Amino acid sequence: MKKILITGKDSYIGTFFENSLKKWPKQYDVNTVGTMNDEWKAISFSEYDVVFHVAGIAHVSTDSKMESLYMKVNRDLAIKVARKAKLDGIKQFIFMSSIIVYGDDGSMGEKKFIKKSTIPCPANIYGKSKLEADLSIQKMTDNRFKPVIIRTPMVYGPGCKGNFFKLIKLVKVSPIFPGIENERSMIYIDNLCEFLRLCVNNKVTGVFFPQNSEYVSTKEIVKLAAECIEKKIYFINWFNPLLRLMSKKGGFINKVFGNKLYEKNIMEEFGFDYCIKDINESIKESVWGRNI
Repeated sequence: MKKILITGKDSYIGTFFENSLKKWPKQYDVNTVGTMNDEWKAISFSEYDVVFHVAGIAHVSTDSKMESLYMKVNRDLAIKVARKAKLDGIKQFIFMSSIIVYGDDGSMGEKKFIKKSTIPCPANIYGKSKLEADLSIQKMTDNRFKPVIIRTPMVYGPGCKGNFFKLIKLVKVSPIFPGIENERSMIYIDNLCEFLRLCVNNKVTGVFFPQNSEYVSTKEIVKLAAECIEKKIYFINWFNPLLRLMSKKGGFINKVFGNKLYEKNIMEEFGFDYCIKDINESIKESVWGRNI
């Protein structure tokens, strides 16, 4: 039986991962500990095989006044937890990094492909805090301590927050949507949980870039979401020139209609199939929801 400790109580990814492992009660024993009040410091990690660190601030802020908080939570806390894990003899430490370490999304019409050799270049304090933790934890690697760095693209699923949730809400109230074609790497929460499970089972170490087996466009998400609720939605091109102009300035427009892609072959060395649900099923579950 694998004993896993999740550091970051009530986190979206941590909660889904814990519940996903309940399908194999004889194979995994999972516990969760909070990090906000230093609860994690009071316990020994030594009884666990794996520590999965998910605590952090997930949203992007451009407010420079927030930098110290981002660094304290996303960087310093992650490094401290990793150091304790190493001292307590943990062999595998999994850290949730992010595609955000590669900077902003590409603008409309610009394909931003990320290779394994692409050098990270964060564009905001969220990306900077994640990258500094990411790189610091990698440096702790030795023959006994095996970090797993997971640079996920946008994670979506039932009950998720952020831009995906806002998009689904918009579908429910608006009869029209811009007919813009773009492509993005994303990962459904169930696919990510299966990826994490395989990381644990196979004792992998290194930097990984999991994504759904197919790229997805914002237009496709809207179309599938509308079909789920049996709503007619019309894709129009009236606003496209204005949106393209706004896209050149970056920001929110590119988060919705821009392009940001991991190359398809970026995960070839992983060697395990973790995409257990396709885009159609994942959007349906995300719209209708389910108990986690």
